[in-house]
Amino acid sequence: MATTKKIPLRKCTGCNEMKPKKDLVRVIKTPEDEILIDLTGKKNGRGAYICHSQECLLKAIKTKAIERSLSCKIDEDVYERLKEEIL
Repeated sequence: MATTKKIPLRKCTGCNEMKPKKDLVRVIKTPEDEILIDLTGKKNGRGAYICHSQECLLKAIKTKAIERSLSCKIDEDVYERLKEEIL
């Protein structure tokens, strides 16, 4: 009997859809309160996920969804790095 590996799902902060974790970009707040883009998905910290689409990112920025997820203010340069990563 073949066991199927469960695919971890995460919710995109832009469109609020559940998607496979691998298909999303992870933004983390480290224990030192630093905001980073985690491409490996393995770093320590509180994570928020966003789709690889510009619409989702713009919606998340407009509604401050990532800031709410991580409970902190996010600098403009983090959003700029995210835009570069997604486009």
